[in-house]
Amino acid sequence: MIILIIFISHWYLSLFFQTIFLHRYSAHQMFTMSKFWEKVFFFLTFIFQGSSFLNPRAYAILHRLHHKYSDTEKDPHSPRFSKNIIRMNLETVKNYESILRGKNDYSKYDYNVPRWPSLEKFADHVITRISFIIFYCFIYSQLATSSWQYALLPIHFIMGPLHGSIVNWCGHRYGYVNDKNTRDNSKNTLPFDFLMMGELFQNNHHSKPNDPNFSRRWFEIDPGYIFSKLLSKIRIFRIKNA
Repeated sequence: MIILIIFISHWYLSLFFQTIFLHRYSAHQMFTMSKFWEKVFFFLTFIFQGSSFLNPRAYAILHRLHHKYSDTEKDPHSPRFSKNIIRMNLETVKNYESILRGKNDYSKYDYNVPRWPSLEKFADHVITRISFIIFYCFIYSQLATSSWQYALLPIHFIMGPLHGSIVNWCGHRYGYVNDKNTRDNSKNTLPFDFLMMGELFQNNHHSKPNDPNFSRRWFEIDPGYIFSKLLSKIRIFRIKNA
């Protein structure tokens, strides 16, 4: 039971900082926050993504490219041009690494992104990533009560990219459409997106990419926006278009 609690907690804490800090803040700047809170969110994103930490600058640029070229041959991660999810993920990794290592000029998309060079370098180091993996393995070795629970362990290793993979694949292949004018294959996969905290409202998001609320219809619930409103209420940040 304790392993399931740890797994679910890690899933949603990692996802929370990915949707709030990496996606809605770093890529789209839907909020404003002080430099202090930006550092707090940056650090907690590193802690909860752990071995699968995604650099905010690289994430933001990759995502901006995705919106500009959504479901075209220039899209850095479109299922439309990948035979399966594995190939799409390999293409995503290649484009992410290209941005992270500065292999091409992305200055056009590199604006107003949160930076913390020392933490970025530390978080991306192979020793840091391996240390997190060892930590996860240690926790399981101490608390696992059944052998099947170890099957969950690899998910901890790739948590951040896995969340992105689910959204990029499912959100452009499965579900319904509210706005047919997006000129891409974006879909709304779940009416109540409890699994990805609103990220699977891809059609809604692509129709209004800077709207902090990814839900549109009365039955659609975006947990990420609910948390955003709560954080705004306690003045951790301010929602621009609220």
